Amino acid sequence: MSENAAGAVIVISSHVVRGSVGNRAAVFALETLGHPVWALPTIVLPWHPGHGRSTRLTFAEADFDAAIDDLIRAPWIGEVRAVLSGYFGNAAQARSVARLIAALRQTNSELLYVCDPVMGDLGGLYVPEATAEAIRDHLIPLASLATPNRYELAWLSGAALDDNSAIMEAALALGPSRMLVTSAVPMMAGGTGNLYLSGRHALLAEHRVVENPPNGLGDLLAAVFLSRLLSGLEDEKALQLATASVFEVLARAVKRGSNELMLASDASSLSTPMAMVQMRRLVHPAQRRKK
Repeated sequence: MSENAAGAVIVISSHVVRGSVGNRAAVFALETLGHPVWALPTIVLPWHPGHGRSTRLTFAEADFDAAIDDLIRAPWIGEVRAVLSGYFGNAAQARSVARLIAALRQTNSELLYVCDPVMGDLGGLYVPEATAEAIRDHLIPLASLATPNRYELAWLSGAALDDNSAIMEAALALGPSRMLVTSAVPMMAGGTGNLYLSGRHALLAEHRVVENPPNGLGDLLAAVFLSRLLSGLEDEKALQLATASVFEVLARAVKRGSNELMLASDASSLSTPMAMVQMRRLVHPAQRRKK
C-alpha cells in the first residue's frame, strides 16, 4: 500500500449474506485496493430485496448509537482517514453517523467523508421519507464528497434534472464541495455517464449502457472513487479509473449471466481496469456565470 493510501476507512451500510451490494461491495473493493477497513452494518439481509422476499435483521437505535460511541472512544481511532456511508436502516442511524463524523473531525480536520445517499431511483424513494430527510439534513452538509444518482439528487435538491446543466446547478446548490452524480445525461448515443463537479472541474465519464445490470454499482463506484482519491490521484484520473473499473466489473458479470457482481472473480478490474471510458470536460457553472 502506498504511503498516500495509508489509513483506515470506516464503511457504514447494509450487509447481505449473498451478493455484492452495500458493505459487501464497498469493503471488498477498498481492501482489494489496499485499505484497512472498519465495517459497520446498518441492517443485515440474506440477499438484496430485489431478488425476492428477504428477512430484515435490524439493530435497536440505542444499540447502534452505542456502537458509534465505541468507535468514537476507540484507542485506534487515529488510524481512520476516511468514512463512507451508504444505506441506512432508519433516520436515527444517519444522525448517529453525523455525530461520528463531527467527533472524528475534532481530531482530524482533513477527514474525508463520502456520503452515498442510498435512498431511491427512477421508481422513487425506497427508504422512509424520514430517513431520506435525515441524510439530507444531517449528513449531506458534512460530506466532503456526495455520490447520489440523478434521481436521488433530484429529490435532495427538489429540482427536475433533465439535462447536465440542471444537474450541475443542483449539485452546487446542495452544498458538498465535490459531487459525483451517477446516471447523468449521456452525450454519446447508447451511453450513460458519471458527472463529477468540484470547485475546479466539471467532468463527464461515459460508457455504453449495459442492460439489466445487477445491483451494487453505486456502492462499488463510491468505494473505488474514494480509494483513488486517497491514493493521491488527480480528480480526472480518479474518475476515469473508477468508472472503468465499475463498467468492466458490470460488463463481465452480465456476460456470464450473473445476477450479482462477481467481485472475487474480477478483482483485477478494480486495480487495473482495461475498459475504455469517454472523458469529457463540461463548461463549469461558474464559467457560464462569468460570461
